[in-house]
Amino acid sequence: MVNFKAQRVGIFVDVANMYHSAKNLYNANVNFAKILEKTLDDRQLIRAIAYVIRSKSKEEQTFFEALAHQGFEVKMKDLQIFPGGMKKADWDVGIAVDAIKLGQKLDVVVLVSGDGDYVPLINYLKENLGCRVEVAAFSETSSGKLREVADKFIDLSQNKRAFLIRKIPSGRVSKGSR
Repeated sequence: MVNFKAQRVGIFVDVANMYHSAKNLYNANVNFAKILEKTLDDRQLIRAIAYVIRSKSKEEQTFFEALAHQGFEVKMKDLQIFPGGMKKADWDVGIAVDAIKLGQKLDVVVLVSGDGDYVPLINYLKENLGCRVEVAAFSETSSGKLREVADKFIDLSQNKRAFLIRKIPSGRVSKGSR
């Protein structure tokens, strides 16, 4: 499919999904600024929203501020801890509701997540709102069905050097990955 500069684009980032994928696959952090640049692809940005879970760790506030400086609107939700210690932290319904509400004003919805739970959302956006839906994620942790129903799949694993910030044991971080 061809991109046009006049396409109105909304980017919806499931930060927890991307964080855990990068951590488990590559022991690295995600370069969200590069993902925003790549998925926007010189088109007209209407909204870029990063959905995060607040767990009250010290470094997370700095991370949330960095996302905002990179051009994301940051939506936060507190980590839920239930009696017995079970934890719940996801934005699936919130992302779906926002994408449907904003989809009426967009030509392209970019979903940055590999979660297969978004398949019905993608189908709805395409069939009922006429949106083109693109998915960006690491192929190794992406649902095959999600990749199949998307109009375009951007495999972030194909360019790890651009989309990852490698962790260094001393606590510093370095860009790129092997």
